[in-house]
Amino acid sequence: MKGIILAAGRGSRLYPTTLATNKQLMPIYDKPMIYYPLTTLIENGIREVCIICNPEALSGFKDLLGNGSRFGIKLVYKIQKKPKGIADAFIIASSFLKKTDGVTLILGDNVFYGAKDVLNKAFLDFKDTCSLGPRAIVFGYKVNDPERYGVVEFDEDGVALSIQEKPKAPKSNYAIPGFYIYDRSVVDIAKKLKPSKRGELEITDVNKIYLQNHALRVSKLPRGTAWLDAGTCESFYDSSSYVQAIEKRQGIKIGCPEEASYISGFLTKTQLKKNIKQMPDSDYKDYLKTII
Repeated sequence: MKGIILAAGRGSRLYPTTLATNKQLMPIYDKPMIYYPLTTLIENGIREVCIICNPEALSGFKDLLGNGSRFGIKLVYKIQKKPKGIADAFIIASSFLKKTDGVTLILGDNVFYGAKDVLNKAFLDFKDTCSLGPRAIVFGYKVNDPERYGVVEFDEDGVALSIQEKPKAPKSNYAIPGFYIYDRSVVDIAKKLKPSKRGELEITDVNKIYLQNHALRVSKLPRGTAWLDAGTCESFYDSSSYVQAIEKRQGIKIGCPEEASYISGFLTKTQLKKNIKQMPDSDYKDYLKTII
């Protein structure tokens, strides 16, 4: 399984802040935004990750994350020159995905917390069934205002029945967050898509193809899970406030890739200690000291 973080958006909803920097390089409380989706992938055992960004942000991401060795993983970078939709990520990363049984795509401005067990189970279920043919998993997050989201309807066994995009009469209260698991055939599916009316390759159209082939399953995110889309000024502030409150109350850090890599076995204690010694004095450094 390989991972993709799509971080190529122009951040227009955060204008004018994003005139000077890529949205995913901005801080959500005490860490760069991209640390959060990267941590989610690492927590689920993904060690090879492709970051897709716009040309102007490439040097910033490389300065921040390097080749991934600091986290015990491998990072590669691909460029999306123009916004062409979420599904375009699979075409851009097609060479990266040649030797893999599946791919997880996560949006660079999505923050998840409290669903680790459910996500781990979804990954295990996918690995157990991927040999049976095309497979895809999306997640269902219960919301009060489903008409604002892409909505998925599913049965008791988690089999998707329908997908609606911002429906006036939603068939369920479950929105689809920016976190998806697909088998390798998603690349071919994306290449055959036609642009939507807004000129983009839509991830909803990818999901509908799996749905038509009876190959789309839904994993419900449990009550108490936090899913935060930090793409607007209000949600950006809310995300920072949420992370600050949890970290202060529980004495942990959300979105800490070094910790996730250490727990996943990607970093040894010796490697983590070496990394810590190279860090300047900071709360982040002090926290990492406590986990070893």
